[in-house]
Amino acid sequence: MALEDTCCFTGHRPDKLPWGTREEDPRCLALKKRIGLALEAEYAAGVRHFISGMARGADLYFAEAVLALRERHPDVKLECARPCESQADRWPEAERCRYQSILERCDYETLVQHHYDRWCMMRRNRYMVDRSARLVAVYDGTPKGGTAQTLAYALRKGRHVTILELE
Repeated sequence: MALEDTCCFTGHRPDKLPWGTREEDPRCLALKKRIGLALEAEYAAGVRHFISGMARGADLYFAEAVLALRERHPDVKLECARPCESQADRWPEAERCRYQSILERCDYETLVQHHYDRWCMMRRNRYMVDRSARLVAVYDGTPKGGTAQTLAYALRKGRHVTILELE
């Protein structure tokens, strides 16, 4: 996997998504479709390796969309970059099962560090950007938070960025 054929993702968790956890909401369904189209565009641009940070919300949408893309294009690889071993420990059971299912189907699993600390999410985000030429972001324009920080870091590093705005 080379930098030029790798794309990572950043996006909001359910508490910042207008529909929360209600994925049947038409806005969520529309976003998932736009993520799929963005992945097709990345594939057309030569990307074969995709990295998801595996957070709740948009990260999981992205990972599932990569797995769907891989069904159509077997040369696609999904890397799940976990910030720490306990990432999903306190999540609702259904989301823990979803997370585990994605991990079982990914091509690469990277554990950034073993134990949680206040910087592990930032380290995970930088790991992804440092290994990618491209970034797809689901971003609402909020100037604070992990998505904004990851987007700003990618721009500082000169990465090609695609922003999917929330509608």
